[in-house]
Amino acid sequence: MTSTESRRDRLRPRRSCLAVPGSNPRFLEKAQGLPADQVFLDLEDACAPLAKEGARHTIVDALNKGDWTGKTRVVRVNDWTTHWTYRDVITVVEGAGHNLDCVMLPKVQDAQQVVTLDLLLTQIEKTMGFEVGRIGIEAQIENAKGLVNVDEIAASSPRLETIVFGPADFMASINMKTLVVGQQPPGYGADAYHYILMRILMAARTHDLQAIDGPFLQIRDVDAFREVAGRAAALGFDGKWVLHPGQIDAANEIFSPSQEDYDHAELILDAYDYATSEAGGKKGSAMLGDEMIDEASRKMALVVSGKGRAAGLRRTSVFEAPEA
Repeated sequence: MTSTESRRDRLRPRRSCLAVPGSNPRFLEKAQGLPADQVFLDLEDACAPLAKEGARHTIVDALNKGDWTGKTRVVRVNDWTTHWTYRDVITVVEGAGHNLDCVMLPKVQDAQQVVTLDLLLTQIEKTMGFEVGRIGIEAQIENAKGLVNVDEIAASSPRLETIVFGPADFMASINMKTLVVGQQPPGYGADAYHYILMRILMAARTHDLQAIDGPFLQIRDVDAFREVAGRAAALGFDGKWVLHPGQIDAANEIFSPSQEDYDHAELILDAYDYATSEAGGKKGSAMLGDEMIDEASRKMALVVSGKGRAAGLRRTSVFEAPEA
């Protein structure tokens, strides 16, 4: 299996990625019953330095004893510039590797940092008798150097599943003039995040990875969250971090196709399949109502239909072959 094929196998729903402090047993328990696609148990910013060691064991216990059915299970470790990272990885993966899907590495600045995590995971898997390579990696881009190197980062490991934008640290690293994470800075009339998001998206798509937008910290302003999430979804991002249960439903909705778009995509696939068949005349293009469809239409429809199926949508329309 090639690295590209293995990465495609790793694509999973990540419309809503819920952050949960690893040091808070009550939050860890509550998260299991929330409808987030992914839950990441945090050892980094959500844990005070004095709580990190104990949080490792709390996370292991939660992963092994909790019911995370239907969720992608991720742990965010501390970044490599700290002295906590290696012990975060060893304790969590040795203790709960069978119940862990990915390790998230924050503040990634170059490809070697991902390679190093890959090597450490491989050694643990071999030592513990786990399947080698099963645990994925999520790389978080949080400063200018990481963005400049994002192409090399995206190509660094077959374990890599997502590239994640970390807006707060990133805004600080470039001296952006605002204190509200995700908000457009005053004095700039265009979208200050457009280049950053597109840069991450292009690197991710080049290597068949998912692209995830970071958090919006005004957790009670769901309308503002919808606006920021809608920007990322419109560009093609696969999901967004959520920091509060009130943001989950909005994220799941925004990063799923509408019922109308999903039905239309399925009709395009059926119509094109029929048109290119013997019965349909082996044509390279066809009409679906007033719309001409071809191979490019099929590729676009596959994206929408795939997201709709992953979101659990069901068709409400049926394709009918045109009369001869």
